Amino acid sequence: MKRFMQQHDICILGAGPGGASAALHLANKGIRAVLLDKAVFPRDKVCGDALSGKVVSELKRICPDLTGRLSQQESQLPSWGIHFVSPAGYKLRVPFRYNYDPEADVPSGYISKRVDFDDFLIREVKKRPEITLLEGIDIASIEKTEDGFLLSDKSGNHKFETRLLIAANGAHSSFARQIAGIKQEPAHYCAGLRAYYKNVGGLDQDNFIELHFLKDFLPGYFWIFPLPGGYANVGVGMLSETVSQKKVNLKKEMLRIIATHPEFKERFAGAELAGDIKGYGLPLGSKKRVISGDNYMLVGDAASLIDPFTGEGISNAMISGRWAATQAELCLQQQNFAADFMQAYDKAVYNRLWKELKLSRRMQRLLHYPWLFNQVAAKASRNQALAETISCMFTDLDLRERLKQPSFYLKLLFN
Repeated sequence: MKRFMQQHDICILGAGPGGASAALHLANKGIRAVLLDKAVFPRDKVCGDALSGKVVSELKRICPDLTGRLSQQESQLPSWGIHFVSPAGYKLRVPFRYNYDPEADVPSGYISKRVDFDDFLIREVKKRPEITLLEGIDIASIEKTEDGFLLSDKSGNHKFETRLLIAANGAHSSFARQIAGIKQEPAHYCAGLRAYYKNVGGLDQDNFIELHFLKDFLPGYFWIFPLPGGYANVGVGMLSETVSQKKVNLKKEMLRIIATHPEFKERFAGAELAGDIKGYGLPLGSKKRVISGDNYMLVGDAASLIDPFTGEGISNAMISGRWAATQAELCLQQQNFAADFMQAYDKAVYNRLWKELKLSRRMQRLLHYPWLFNQVAAKASRNQALAETISCMFTDLDLRERLKQPSFYLKLLFN
């Protein structure tokens, strides 16, 4: 029995971007941790596959050379912006920065399948002697002990005692539900579908991702993200609350959009579905939650930190993983793992993310007013100065703050 029992100061459950980032930041501090995952990498993860500028920044925080190594991977594409298409069909091209040179500049974002990006991070993890990575360990029970937690796998052959548990095991984390008390609320949860298609027509030459807000699919959205090898990530997302209220069949709606919408019908005429259409849930960060307690912290999707407007979760998972490592170092230094001491972690995460999450919630609600979206998009499509202002909203949070002010919309419409 002794051979299967391991004791650790820090155990990280889940080796996705949040858990891997926490482990790598701890390693940078010279702190050892065990990192557990039920899967064996590389493994697939249903996701939109877009890596924002915030992801790029977090990679640099782990190691200044990490972004450069990512850019050398054949499994990624550099992305230079977003196309927003309003319900009335106005197309708004929003570069991540203006006057960019794809041949010379460092990209502000990337697109990479999660099976590839997560494995990229895991390869970095495997380089670090401070991290004990154990794959294929499916933790079935977590018990609170006097000094922390006892984790056991399904077979009962592997047990781990830890003083501090960092739970980064995703949207369906039983620990988050049963011990941390995080409830799944339809008003703060999004349902999504993702599929891979090959040979979709009309993709942007600079790999802009596409978000389409279709008048017969509001308040949901349809996306197309280009991928290497002639593939594209295609999907739909909608609040679970709306799906339930309107009895929406997301798969049926997605296939209807592809088959009958005038633009997409033509663009998908020569395309073929590669694999299955897969569903997933997105626990949104549109309300504050308690994301720590005695001897534990929640990270990423387990902490419900996904952006309510864009659906992006990778960067927020990595940010929370970084702050979890910071708090873990303090816990070890002061030998304090109590819930009140852990509150510093909650405060740090929300100090960094809450303003942005709250604003994205407001933007999400604007989808209920398509006339406003149409007016702004129509004017911006003819006015480069306005288009540049909107571009800045996605890179400059202070500017995005203007969205809170009714006078901002009046200026957009009438100046």
